[in-house]
Amino acid sequence: MNATLPGTVKADVAVVGAGPAGLAAAVSAAEAGAVVAVVDAGSQPGGQFWRHRPETVEPHPDGKGHHGWQTYSDLRARFDAARQSGSIVYLPGRQVWMAEKIYNGFVVRTTPTVAGGQAKGTDDGGSTVVATRLVLCPGGYDRQLPVPGWDLPGVMAAGGIQAFIKGNGVLPGKRFVIAGTGPFLLPVAAGIAEAGGEVLAVLESSSPVAWLPHLKAAASVPEKAVEGVEYAAVFARRRIPYRVRTIVTQVLGRDYASGVRTAKVDADGRVRSGTERVYEDVDVVGFGWGFTPQMELPLSLGVETRLDADGSLVGLVSERQESSVPGLFLAGEVTGVGGASLAVLEGLAAGIAAAGASATGEQGAPRAMARHRRFAEAMHRAHPVPAAWQDWLAPDTTVCRCEEVTAGEITEAREKLSARDARTVKSFTRAGMGWCQGRVCGFAAACLGAGPGAAPTVESLSAAAKRPLAAPVGIGELADLNTTGH
Repeated sequence: MNATLPGTVKADVAVVGAGPAGLAAAVSAAEAGAVVAVVDAGSQPGGQFWRHRPETVEPHPDGKGHHGWQTYSDLRARFDAARQSGSIVYLPGRQVWMAEKIYNGFVVRTTPTVAGGQAKGTDDGGSTVVATRLVLCPGGYDRQLPVPGWDLPGVMAAGGIQAFIKGNGVLPGKRFVIAGTGPFLLPVAAGIAEAGGEVLAVLESSSPVAWLPHLKAAASVPEKAVEGVEYAAVFARRRIPYRVRTIVTQVLGRDYASGVRTAKVDADGRVRSGTERVYEDVDVVGFGWGFTPQMELPLSLGVETRLDADGSLVGLVSERQESSVPGLFLAGEVTGVGGASLAVLEGLAAGIAAAGASATGEQGAPRAMARHRRFAEAMHRAHPVPAAWQDWLAPDTTVCRCEEVTAGEITEAREKLSARDARTVKSFTRAGMGWCQGRVCGFAAACLGAGPGAAPTVESLSAAAKRPLAAPVGIGELADLNTTGH
C-alpha cells in the first residue's frame, strides 16, 4: 500500500506527529494490523518532549534532558520494529499544511519542513498521504504573555530554551531568569543548571498553597511528586532561588535583554507596591505560561471544541479518542495539555480505535487516563494565568511582534470599535496577521479583546486559530491542487 516519495502514500491510518502521542498511536495501530503512515516535522521521532540532537551533534552520553526517553525505549523499539516490517511508513522532515475529509477517508498534504528559511525534508517536493482514518497528534507550544521589553533579543520561550539545549548541546547564554507559572519552569531551570548555566531566579506567579484544594488529584499520580522531589534536589544543589507570587514586570535593556524588574503579586496577579526588585547582568529571560494546543488541523476539519481548565481551546473526543468527525481521532495536547504520560495513553487508545481493533489488552488504560486528566485539571487550576495580568502592560507594550501592534492599539479598538473577539481585533489592528499567524500573540490579543479579567470564548479562540493553510507552503504546491486530487 506504500508509494515512493515524491507522490502519494496510501495507508489504513495516517498519524500526524511523532511525539509521545503520535508514536504511541502509530505503534498501537500497526500492532493491531493496520498499515500506518506517520508524518512529522522533525528529523527524528520523539517530538519536542523527546527532542534529540541532530546527527551532526554528539548525543548526550546518558540521555539527560530527554524526560524519561529511556523509560519509553520500549515504545521506540516497537516503532522501529514496525518500520522494519513495513507496517509503519515514516515520513520525517515534513510539515502538514492541509488535511481534507473525502468520501472514503482523509487526504493529508505535506511540504518539507522549513527551518531557518531553508526547506528541510526527505525530498524537494511535497507528498500526499491518503488514509481511511486519521489520528492528529500535533502537540502544542509555549503560551506567552507580553510585558514591557519582552520583544528584546535575549527573551525566549521557556520551551525554546529547553529545545535549544536539547538540539544543540550548548546554552543560549550564561545567566538566566525563568518566569511564568506551572511545573514546566522546574525542568527548564534544572536543565540550564545541569548544562552549566547560572539561574539567577525562577519566578512563579502562583503559590504552593494553590494546590491544597487539589491534593487528592495530585496524590493519584505519585510519579509527579517524585519528579518534583528530583527537581527540588537540583535546585538545592545548584542553589537556584525559587520565588513564588513573583513576576517580571519589565525586561530591561536597550538593544538586547540585560536585566529584569520584578515584583510580588497577590493571588489575582496585582502588583504589591514596595516589592520591586531588579536583577542585572542577565543574558536570557525565559517566559512560560503553560502551553497552547496546535488546533489548526482539527479546526480545519470541523471538530467540535471546548475550553479546557487553563482557558485553552481543545477538541472534544469520545472515550476512544474519536472526534466529532467520524474517522478522525485526536491525542495529546489537542485534547488538553496533560503531559507525556497522558499523551502516550491517549495515543495508544486512538491508534487501537483507528485500526478498528478492540482494546482488550488495555483494561487499565481508561482509569490511568482519568487519573492523569484529573491531575492535569488540578495543575491548571493551581497555576492559572493571573487574572490581572493586563495591568502589567503599558500602552506602548508590543503585543503582536510581527505587525508591531501595541496593547494600547488593541485596547482602543476594543473600546472605540467594539473589537471584543480575536477575529475583529485582527481585522482592526492586524494583530496576528504576521509570519507566526497569531501563534505567539493570539491568546494575549484575544484576552485583551475580551477585556480585563474576562476570558476569550470558544468562538473567539476558534476564529483566531482556524486557517486555510496550517503551515507555509510553496505556490507550486498550491498550483498542483488544480491538477492532482483524491
